[in-house]
Amino acid sequence: MSDLKTVHIIGAGPAGLMAAERLARAGVRVVVHEAMPSVARKFLMAGRGGLNLTHSEGIEPFTGRYGGAAGTVGAWLETFSPTHLIGWAEGLGQATFTGSSGRVFPRAMKASPLLRAWLGRLGELGVEVRTRSRCSGPGLRRDDGRREWRFDTPDGERVETPDAVVLALGGASWPRLGSDGTWRDWLEAEGVAVAPFRPSNVGFDVAWSDIFADRFAGQPLKPIALTHGDRTVRGEAMVTRYGLEGGAVYALSARLRDAIGQDGSAALTVDLRPDLTVEALAGRLAKPRGKDSATNWLRKVAGLSPAAVGLLREIPGELPAGADKLAKRIKAVRLTLTGVQGLARAISSAGGVRLDQVDAGLMLTAAPGVFVAGEMLDWEAPTGGYLLQASLASGVVAAEGVLGWLETR
Repeated sequence: MSDLKTVHIIGAGPAGLMAAERLARAGVRVVVHEAMPSVARKFLMAGRGGLNLTHSEGIEPFTGRYGGAAGTVGAWLETFSPTHLIGWAEGLGQATFTGSSGRVFPRAMKASPLLRAWLGRLGELGVEVRTRSRCSGPGLRRDDGRREWRFDTPDGERVETPDAVVLALGGASWPRLGSDGTWRDWLEAEGVAVAPFRPSNVGFDVAWSDIFADRFAGQPLKPIALTHGDRTVRGEAMVTRYGLEGGAVYALSARLRDAIGQDGSAALTVDLRPDLTVEALAGRLAKPRGKDSATNWLRKVAGLSPAAVGLLREIPGELPAGADKLAKRIKAVRLTLTGVQGLARAISSAGGVRLDQVDAGLMLTAAPGVFVAGEMLDWEAPTGGYLLQASLASGVVAAEGVLGWLETR
């Protein structure tokens, strides 16, 4: 560019930091604002159990994970693909590996080493990060076309007039970490249409008996297969006092949430032995029980955990006596989901700035010079690397959009 431009990034999560890196590399002066005392809190929390960067499956099924937003997100992935993400992480000194499930992780597994290296790179590029700097929204437009942006800081209100702004304020899940969706009011006041927030990758309510909840809350069900309608997902779930959560549940969460919203409940079928056919399982169950308790016998011959046996007993009536009927019960435990956990307990959220409100470079059509990235936009995906991949990719796309727009200025 012919003269130094200044871009402010509002929100220091993965999408905002990625946009900052791309812009700084292009020679733009970048200032990042974060309302919390430290950056990327949700990113660090998500990485506590193992930072899932992306997934190794083919691009067609990968893109399909984004449901109704697949076309839009697919275009982002052309700009910043899973291969690009792996190369970027390794460029930060974070070697990666692919797990048996196809998920891609840094060898360190945690998010903190990658974040430290990333912040070090941003510092070298001259990116300024201001924590405890909360945006209260856009203000007046000056004669030169730039908008005033107001920030509440420990030193009082600060007014900035950047050449462009990237909003990366997150969705509405995990509000205690900073993603509270309060930006919605001032964007709607600007004429931007925002879809209502809904929990995504979230647990569901099941009316367990007190005995089952007391005994098995906190225990996993694995490996299992869950079916809702025509969709079946293999993985594992966790029994909670309120119902079920976990990877296999999250993979179906959008469908289950919408079904409950429409009908008041949703039917979920649990296959406790997805690796065996009904016939093969019945053959095992035909062996005499002897003096074993039902739980011990089912553990030995059917490979069921105590929690899985407890789940079988949650179905009204006694366990079927015949091997064939019992095998069918094990392969199809039918549960009724009666509710959805709220946004505060959700890993991510659906809803946000509608995709028809931004152009291909993620600039708001109602607010030229203002770009949006990350979970602020109305898309959702299951866990497994798809969330972080799309967030980072949207940050790249927004940065490229900013650069293109500044050139036209």
